[in-house]
Amino acid sequence: MSRGSRDDLNCKYGAVSVKDSSVGLFRLIVFLIIFVVGVVIGLLSSSHVDRLLQLEKQQFYGNQTAWHESGYINVTVSCPDIPKCEKEDCLSMKSFLAPKNLTHRMTDKELFWRASLVPFKVEYPYVRKPKVAFMFLTRGPLPFLPLWERFFYAQSRELYSIYVHALPGFELNVTDTSAFYKRQIPSQKVKWGTVSLFDAERRLLANALLDFSNERFILLSESCIPVYNFPTVYKYLTESQHSFVQSYDDPSRYGRGRYSRYMLPDIHLRDWRKGSQWFELSRNLAVGIVSDTKYYTLFKKYCLPACYPDEHYLPTYIQKFYGPFNSNRTVTYVDWSQGGPHPAAFTAENITEDFIQYIRNNGTLCPYNFDETPICYLFARKFAPTALKPLLNLGMTVMGF
Repeated sequence: MSRGSRDDLNCKYGAVSVKDSSVGLFRLIVFLIIFVVGVVIGLLSSSHVDRLLQLEKQQFYGNQTAWHESGYINVTVSCPDIPKCEKEDCLSMKSFLAPKNLTHRMTDKELFWRASLVPFKVEYPYVRKPKVAFMFLTRGPLPFLPLWERFFYAQSRELYSIYVHALPGFELNVTDTSAFYKRQIPSQKVKWGTVSLFDAERRLLANALLDFSNERFILLSESCIPVYNFPTVYKYLTESQHSFVQSYDDPSRYGRGRYSRYMLPDIHLRDWRKGSQWFELSRNLAVGIVSDTKYYTLFKKYCLPACYPDEHYLPTYIQKFYGPFNSNRTVTYVDWSQGGPHPAAFTAENITEDFIQYIRNNGTLCPYNFDETPICYLFARKFAPTALKPLLNLGMTVMGF
């Protein structure tokens, strides 16, 4: 190779080496810049995450999280009892077995699921005294509150509990010494003749089931009165082997005539029953009622006016699944002798010693624990507010309280 050729090659490859060095230096500088930027971004992000975690930690104890089918939805809820909760241990057995505060923000779906929980273990981890849950379904005030206060007076709170479902916005005005103090449950609007009426009844049952000591559940209205004293009522209900739900086959248009064939094949005409809405249930049957979705949905869809779910759902459901555990009668006296869509209302003029005694014992024998008893009714309705004064006058001498 000639000297001139070698010079040409040296010039060529020397230029390439200089070019490669420049490119390498440029890449190194770019890498260092990216690295520094990444470090800065990392430090800023770490600081932001720390602040976010602290904020979420603070919000966690001030907010509640509501579960819906689509996932978790954060609902801002004021929790003034949290400091107290931290001191008393809100996960204790005592708070689980019998919630002190009836106020909650559960939906009906959540409430019914919670109330349907049944321990697999038979033995209780505490000394359990069975209680009777008195459930009042009312539009507003309780005109016979003084009579009920006398009924519960001096009775152990370990033997009974009270639940009141009133129209939204109404607040029962009682003193903190009253048996009804803070006993209202979260409520919704109720319209007579619709499934919303039975929704309220199930809502009362579900709230009462949250107390594991509640063993018997009696539904009452603002026009109901007790016709026996508390010890008699308590003994009668807690010692009964059956629930008290009126359920009968009515062949007329007011009975079978309300049946819908759209309920087939789950409910046949032969299953269809009618009865009083004023029931009394054992705990096992109450759990069954709040757990049911299938048959409740059928009634909600197909039992429409002039079919009344509160008169047909429970009698039909109990007859179909719990027949042997039901006495097939009610313990609440009602006078339907006048006919029409509503029972007779008793005013002050109707209240006499003989009348109350007739309700208590009119010579009829009723089935009780595979035997018979002259005590058929423990409660009565429908009483007008004017009846309060004469009832108070008769209370001690006739009803024993």
